[in-house]
Amino acid sequence: MAQEIKTQSPLTVGGYGEVAISRNFYSDNVYRYSNPTRYKDDPSHGRFDIPHAVFYIGYDFGSGWSVQSEIEFEHTGSGSAVEKEFTEAGEWEQEIEKGGEVALEQFWIQKTFMPQLNLRIGHMVVPVGALNNAHEPLNFFTVYRPEGESTIMPSTWHDTGISILGDLGDWSYEFQVIAGLDAFMFNRDNFIKCGAASPYEFKVANNYGFAARIDNRSIKDLRISLSGYYGNSMHNSFPNDMKDTRYKDVKGRTTVGCFDFCYKSNNLVIRGNADYGCVSDAVTISTVKRNMTSNNAPYKKTPVGKAAMTYGGEAGFNILGEADEKLFVFGRYEYYDPYIPATDQQDYTFTDVQRIAAGINWLPIPQIAVKAEFSERFRDSRYNNEPSVSIGIAYMGFFK
Repeated sequence: MAQEIKTQSPLTVGGYGEVAISRNFYSDNVYRYSNPTRYKDDPSHGRFDIPHAVFYIGYDFGSGWSVQSEIEFEHTGSGSAVEKEFTEAGEWEQEIEKGGEVALEQFWIQKTFMPQLNLRIGHMVVPVGALNNAHEPLNFFTVYRPEGESTIMPSTWHDTGISILGDLGDWSYEFQVIAGLDAFMFNRDNFIKCGAASPYEFKVANNYGFAARIDNRSIKDLRISLSGYYGNSMHNSFPNDMKDTRYKDVKGRTTVGCFDFCYKSNNLVIRGNADYGCVSDAVTISTVKRNMTSNNAPYKKTPVGKAAMTYGGEAGFNILGEADEKLFVFGRYEYYDPYIPATDQQDYTFTDVQRIAAGINWLPIPQIAVKAEFSERFRDSRYNNEPSVSIGIAYMGFFK
């Protein structure tokens, strides 16, 4: 989003944010998947939230030099939070994250040589998948971010490194070298999602990751994109564990491939994605996490699957037919599974999820969206469905 800014002033200030209100008509008990019958008739529960409030500031120094920074507040707070740990017998834990829930999502300096060639160094968004490439709330119809990609991958994925990017007519590209993921942060319920995080004051970079994205817009109103990531994720923790020769040859090669598209005309918007990721040595990584890391280490003990996948799409039609004020009626379907086990790993069938959503988006002005939806998750037949109703309001725009 930031790289598309075009303004007369060298200073750019903007942001986006969401307010979300939900009523979930299913149990919130931590054992609801291990004993579905017992919790089938539990009461509904509600949640009020501000998932993201983001502010960014950029400046064009001239002569091709510019800087961009972006700070994100998640869930209104910072510092620490208490949560009931689903993967460790439902015990209460106090989570203290680096920076709390305030994150520096972007801070980079860029040199533009020509539209076809730009060099960017710093902390930046990793544009792997549809959501990471367009994570602002006016780029999806649902009240919350689409669940598939936000379950199996970091969202928003941001990391420190070097990027080369540019526009070549109907094509655009970006190639990044960034700090590698940490296999000890992978887990059953979220695949590699937590692997880009760091519980330390620094980001461990014993290994490097490579991310790339290509977009094509040669067909009117349609963007088609391919993106992906590759890197070794084992031995990317602190302190460096390479001295343990038993696991010296375990690489944890992590590969993610994504396809996504967006068709957008005056009154019709269609978006879709398909993502697949795999991790080599998943069985060994799971064993090491469970048996070799201390109980107070910042890693979840749940196993890592050999693969994960998601696919889905959404379509919305503007029934007002107006250019400024719009009312989209939309539907969305997505499937995701963050834990596809190796042949000698235990299967957990509750990780296999289908989700549908339907609702409206009213845009009284182009920068504001009021959202309402009904959604439902479907798992294996032994588990209970998870219906919910959500409303929200979001903005996305520039102040200067």
